[in-house]
Amino acid sequence: MTSRFLQPRQQPVLLTLTLFITLALFALPLLSFAANRLVSGQPLMLWQVAQSWLLLLPLLVLWLRLWWQPSRRNAFAALLATEVLFALLVAIGGHTASALANSGSTLARTAFGSGLWCAAALALLLAAETIRQLTASTSWRILLNLQIWLVPLILLLSGYLDQLSLLKEYANRKAVFDAAFSQHLLLLGGTLLPTLLVGLPLGIAIARRPRWQSAAFNVLNLIQTVPSVALFGLLIAPLAGLAAAFPLLASWGISGIGLAPALIALVLYALLPLVRSVVAGLQQVPQEVRETARGMGMSALQQFWHAELPLALPVWLSGLRVVVVQTIGLAVVAALIGAGGFGAILFQGLLSSALDLVLLGVIPVVALAVIFDAALRLLSALLERAHD
Repeated sequence: MTSRFLQPRQQPVLLTLTLFITLALFALPLLSFAANRLVSGQPLMLWQVAQSWLLLLPLLVLWLRLWWQPSRRNAFAALLATEVLFALLVAIGGHTASALANSGSTLARTAFGSGLWCAAALALLLAAETIRQLTASTSWRILLNLQIWLVPLILLLSGYLDQLSLLKEYANRKAVFDAAFSQHLLLLGGTLLPTLLVGLPLGIAIARRPRWQSAAFNVLNLIQTVPSVALFGLLIAPLAGLAAAFPLLASWGISGIGLAPALIALVLYALLPLVRSVVAGLQQVPQEVRETARGMGMSALQQFWHAELPLALPVWLSGLRVVVVQTIGLAVVAALIGAGGFGAILFQGLLSSALDLVLLGVIPVVALAVIFDAALRLLSALLERAHD
């Protein structure tokens, strides 16, 4: 009996997350309602929101799960309860926003409250922990984490959430959002291409010549120590001088502000994780593999292409994943020097103290980082499985 009573202590992570989800739902506002976008919203607690009692059902399952005997079936039940909780949080927010908009002014704004944001984030963490216990396969973990978003995505695309304040802000700024999205992808692609063209040969070269590694990594580490805003600022003067001295460069769009300094700084920041992963990937190739390749009469190029590259590629993809996620985040800061992207929306929202506008810039950045990270993780896992 005592063992049964103490069983939740044996799952401290699950216990902590479930406890914090409960506190977020009951102690923090679930939603916020304002007559228009200019006034402060009034908090709506859980018991003030219609149909919010539905959240108690999956929450009860999560609490009961702490006393269940660990098993695959019980883990699946807990994962399903977590997914239902997450989907209900989004659906109740959309339903309440529609009900309040239909019963009052069309200018009314209903937004997710701090309780809903915290509970949703904690539910995702709880789902990730449950999935980790369910399977050791990286591919299945990624797919199971992604499928959690199916119902919220369907609700979003169906227009069920259109009356939420954030979606109204998006509708008002759709053209600006689309332009920012294109610009952010341009910054990402414009960074990755030169980074790969420079980083891959550099990494291969210093992997072959260990005596170069110390000097190369010292320089790349030094670049990383410079704060991003400072590096963007340092590039303004020399690029502006070059544009003034060579009008042809100015006609190509190179100037002290804008895309050029942003791309240069982002490439400089991206080189270290890529070069380090290239070196690490080649160094972890067993010497026996190289000797076998040489014994088969392979040339140096054939040895690299057929023996070293397949073994090093998963490590390279891991470094590329770091580069992509880092670039997506740093591109936000590049908006300070006129590079555009979602950072422009974010900083505009900060300057005008408009939370919805801030979220309109932040959420797509987080979504892009998660999607690219998951895609590259999945690709790396598939390559490792194919190699095995």
